[in-house]
Amino acid sequence: MYAVQMITLAIVLVLVVYVLGKYRRGDFEWGDFLFWEALLIGLLIVALFPLRIAIEIKDILGLGRGLDALFVVAIGIAYLLIFKVYLAVDRTEREITELTRKVAIELEELNRRLEEIEKSSNELPEELLEKRPDALFR
Repeated sequence: MYAVQMITLAIVLVLVVYVLGKYRRGDFEWGDFLFWEALLIGLLIVALFPLRIAIEIKDILGLGRGLDALFVVAIGIAYLLIFKVYLAVDRTEREITELTRKVAIELEELNRRLEEIEKSSNELPEELLEKRPDALFR
């Protein structure tokens, strides 16, 4: 086993424990936990058997060298991760837009109510306003 394989194994195992801890604290949902653990287990397997896996992927994809096959698979996984991040950002933007609309509608309603209170306070007799100014806010 090469030194780079041992380093990779150590890093992947630390990441597996880290992801498990994040899931236990509630930072990850079940689907995210499964996704990351599956990805890390896949990396662990590639670190343990790099030549066999590279040759199998090379044969399946019809590429000339095993290393090319690993790069193709790595690029594909990177695109999947980028797409996952894109979906999360898009969902967050939609939620922000919806919340902004709700806040704007509620603010408009509060402004309308305030104007009604101001109009009704102008119609009250002056002596009532002097005696009980807090009566307007009940």
